[in-house]
Amino acid sequence: MPEQEITSSEEIKTLKNNILEEKWYALYTRPRAEKLVFQRLIEEGIETFLPLQKTYRMWSDRKKLIEKPLLSSYVFVMTNKKSFPRVYKIAGVVKFVSFEGHPVSIPQKQIDNLRLLINSDAEIEVTSEKFAQGDNVEVMSGSLIGLTGELIKIGTKNRVIVRIDRLDQNLILKIPKSFLRKV
Repeated sequence: MPEQEITSSEEIKTLKNNILEEKWYALYTRPRAEKLVFQRLIEEGIETFLPLQKTYRMWSDRKKLIEKPLLSSYVFVMTNKKSFPRVYKIAGVVKFVSFEGHPVSIPQKQIDNLRLLINSDAEIEVTSEKFAQGDNVEVMSGSLIGLTGELIKIGTKNRVIVRIDRLDQNLILKIPKSFLRKV
């Protein structure tokens, strides 16, 4: 089947807007290169987001609070399709997270949810395990107010899952059931 020709100036304008429109994309990086890629992207003037989680690291002689990436090997960038080659030139970038060979954008709401999570005092666990679909809930109280996700039950503890669909990653939070409402 031959490719369809673009006939109107409106269609051309729409295509140009799609190419120039900035959206969030997830980058896959070399292992343990997230902070380096993040810094290089900033130096290039590219808006970027690296969710970091504070955690204690144990050595034989000491215990230290460190910041480690919440999602291993992922960095988020706000860019447009025209700027993809510029992003690919950054040392440590492996590829854009893609679906059917095309980089997929991450909705602003999911980036906002990640920012809300890392700025909270919630205990966060990351897993790529697939879960059965449950009730959609919204946090109505506490430091995560406004966060939406899926409610599942693991053992005897209720937890909220924020699914980042296009990364096949889930964030699991311990949160009191009374803080939630069904949406």
